[in-house]
Amino acid sequence: MLLGCIGDDFTGSGDLANTLAKQGMRTVLYSGTPDGCAQSSVEAGVIALKSRSNAPEEAVKQSLEALDWLRSQGCRQFFFKYCSTFDSTVRGNIGPVAEALASQLNASQVVVCPAFPGTGRSVYQGHLFVNDQLLNESGMQNHPITPMTDADLRRVMQAQCKASVGHVRYADVAKGAENIASSLAKQEQAGHLFIVVDAISDDDLMSIGSALSNAKLITGGSGIALGLPANFAESGEIAQQQTQWVGQEGRVAVLCGSCSNATRNQIDVHTQQNPARQIFADDVIAGTVTVDMIVQWVDSQDGIPLVYSSASPETVAKAQAIHTQATASQALESFFAQLAKKLVAAGYSKLISAGGETSGAIVEGLSISSLDIGPEIDPGVPALRANDNLVLALKSGNFGAPDFFEKAAGLLGSE
Repeated sequence: MLLGCIGDDFTGSGDLANTLAKQGMRTVLYSGTPDGCAQSSVEAGVIALKSRSNAPEEAVKQSLEALDWLRSQGCRQFFFKYCSTFDSTVRGNIGPVAEALASQLNASQVVVCPAFPGTGRSVYQGHLFVNDQLLNESGMQNHPITPMTDADLRRVMQAQCKASVGHVRYADVAKGAENIASSLAKQEQAGHLFIVVDAISDDDLMSIGSALSNAKLITGGSGIALGLPANFAESGEIAQQQTQWVGQEGRVAVLCGSCSNATRNQIDVHTQQNPARQIFADDVIAGTVTVDMIVQWVDSQDGIPLVYSSASPETVAKAQAIHTQATASQALESFFAQLAKKLVAAGYSKLISAGGETSGAIVEGLSISSLDIGPEIDPGVPALRANDNLVLALKSGNFGAPDFFEKAAGLLGSE
């Protein structure tokens, strides 16, 4: 294994695995830190943790365990993947985890770059944009778990870590890989461990990746990984071969927990021609809606049935005021995990999930240890194969076209 990656949620880790696989690296996505050794053919390993909303101390512990395993597999370069909207709280977890990983690897220069132009995320003047809006004006300020109220990545990162945070501006990035490397060295000499790097296009990310060929640790969204496989290809260490995808026959269901604007729009589009059933935290906690009830409902539907807990920020806030955010979230995640398990037991072979926390809960509920990466459904979202009888699409809340659910169902079943 050449490149070892640690992701702080499942959909984001799948996004990263998709990016690496598209660039020709033989990539496997692991659900949590594996017990045994990786297959010798694996060139990039991506360990998906469910640590984004954990206490920083627990997130650090899990991440260091993942790092130890990746180092034992022979990895030479390491990547800490977080969301392209920099989802975190004032306490972390991006800063504390990045700082702990840098310490273990003796890294003296660590790039911070969540840019992903393919999904509208760019970094300019140290600020994160979602399409043409600042992060804190994009809807992310209403996130129920990690509300983002500041678009300045330097301030957000500095509040979470002890090490100094620097910046490479776009004017330097636009001059290419050699100038980026020189600018990073100057920031390191100025005493900065973490360096926010501007990027507004895929070409920028390719240049940044080229400049990081010898970096011990890289942090960011999946976009910055675009340029990493080329470094290994240039040295002749990877063959850059694509894995052929074989679709899956059988029934499909969509399970959706994300409350993002993009996902709620996808729900609206999907329900115009497909059946849908909304569930509420109140009903799940009270036991008036059960997993068995929803399985029966799904079984009785035609088309592509959708079960969702997604709601407006106002509705989510009301539920959290009654039950607390942790109680409401845990109830819904447990519900979806059990629902996925019972649907698979009932013969469903294709599951589509929206939302990082929901997707992570589903993967844990199904006891999936690793996933092979298939073709891209939409930017950042690959088809995934769990075993001979089950394929998945696990979507980050903000990703995907309006018709994503129907598109995913079609690709999961196609050859």
